[in-house]
Amino acid sequence: MRKVFVYSTQLTKVEAMLKQILHYARNHDCSDIHLIAHRKPVVREIGDLVSLDLPPLDKNDVLDIIRTLLSEEQLDLYILGNDVDCSYTDETGHRYRVNVYKQQSLPAIALRLLNNHIPSIDEMKLPPILKDISLLPRGLVLVTGPTGSGKSTTIATMINHINMNKTRHILTLEDPIEYIHESNHSMINQREIHKDVHDFNVGLRSALREDPDVILVGEMRDYETISLALTAAETGHLVFSTLHTTGAAATIDRIIDAFPPHQQSQIRIQLANVLKAVISQSLLPRADYAGRTAVHEIMLMTDAIGNMIRENKIVQINTAIQTGLRIGMQTLDGNLAKLVTDQVISFETASEITSNVELLKRYLGRV
Repeated sequence: MRKVFVYSTQLTKVEAMLKQILHYARNHDCSDIHLIAHRKPVVREIGDLVSLDLPPLDKNDVLDIIRTLLSEEQLDLYILGNDVDCSYTDETGHRYRVNVYKQQSLPAIALRLLNNHIPSIDEMKLPPILKDISLLPRGLVLVTGPTGSGKSTTIATMINHINMNKTRHILTLEDPIEYIHESNHSMINQREIHKDVHDFNVGLRSALREDPDVILVGEMRDYETISLALTAAETGHLVFSTLHTTGAAATIDRIIDAFPPHQQSQIRIQLANVLKAVISQSLLPRADYAGRTAVHEIMLMTDAIGNMIRENKIVQINTAIQTGLRIGMQTLDGNLAKLVTDQVISFETASEITSNVELLKRYLGRV
């Protein structure tokens, strides 16, 4: 149970409560907040769920917070039984991604804390090869990983790297907008789904008529979005997107499996031609308990990997990544072993995420 700072200002009960929760989350390295009727507020603090030392929220408390977070139009959608995604900016200028839903007919809210500052690739200590990937002239770049693994932050750093180094028209389609970019060398237009454009598919079709050089598709959710993203990459754009997959092989399988069987052979050929990189990412607790650190698998497209995709030999891609270290590729187990050797994470933490503990031990020389 975590104690929170109590505000004594003349705020309504709900305003004061929400302010306390947001203040605590901002100051304790929390990534998410969960507000559910008849439960204490819960935060995800350095990867773990923690209940705050506050009274349980009743149904009206949560509904009042929902009214604070949503516009009238969004509130109408929620009352009609829809889940609602949006962004929220508090009085201090900090931003949050919001999902409002119901569970057991009771109101519930999930908030993801967003950073106003867009860090650089160096600040985030991301693999330097991401700089080269960011400056590719065309193709498809995928950042993958489970929910909460920092995919949006990694893509934001790559978009920021383009913005600082190239004169490009960057167009983003996001649900909702997470990082707000200011045009620097590049011109950036950010479109929010349900606010600026109806959905990803409509936005992607329009994007091809809006003279972009770089397109960010917040998430490739379905067959049509994947198909349009591939077409955009094929027609000379640099396309960034995300998938909730782990590893390059699983990502490529997911894309191909999204299409009907009679189209899969053609999609393999198309994917082999446009895919440039798959960056798979997870966040792991640091050994010194000072937050979390990212671990990566990085696949770069080569002639050999392209042939594996065309010939449906996806299972061989992991071996190809191991042999591609000299050009910037990176295996998950190799990265885990380095983090363990550098005492950034514990061996036990690495063992929980690897799919092959014996291979990890061989990397570490522990056999």
